[in-house]
Amino acid sequence: MNAFEISSQMIDLEAFRRRLLNRSCGAYVQFDGWVRDHNEGRQVLRLEYEVYEPLALKEGSRIIAEAKQRFGVSNACAIHRSGLLELSDVAVVVGVSSPHRGEAFDACRYIIDQAKIRLPIWKKEYYANGNEEWVNCQRCSEAGHEHGAVSARVPR
Repeated sequence: MNAFEISSQMIDLEAFRRRLLNRSCGAYVQFDGWVRDHNEGRQVLRLEYEVYEPLALKEGSRIIAEAKQRFGVSNACAIHRSGLLELSDVAVVVGVSSPHRGEAFDACRYIIDQAKIRLPIWKKEYYANGNEEWVNCQRCSEAGHEHGAVSARVPR
């Protein structure tokens, strides 16, 4: 299983894990990105993701292929949500199965880091004070990054 998907529906994590089951693999790594209740000192009530799906699917598939080639893993896939999400919803899931754990961890991190940088996915936060704002966090994968909201809609 090697795929990148966009879904407007809740992600079934158990079904996702089963898709990556491979008897030749001794390792499975999964990253779940959850909607949290705060950002930059502001109380967040929910998120909304807007996706330019044709490009996101193409570039997401490219990222999966790169991870497989670069780290030599057997299987990799990811699903990113679109639409309105509530607190604790899974916004993104990445899974990798591999004969060994090191490569699985490295490939999983590569996929989520590259997805946050390269995919045309925009995130809007809805705050407890009634405000809402499109936010950018493409630097989240970089060490020592600084968060900061931006006024224009830019990929997160």
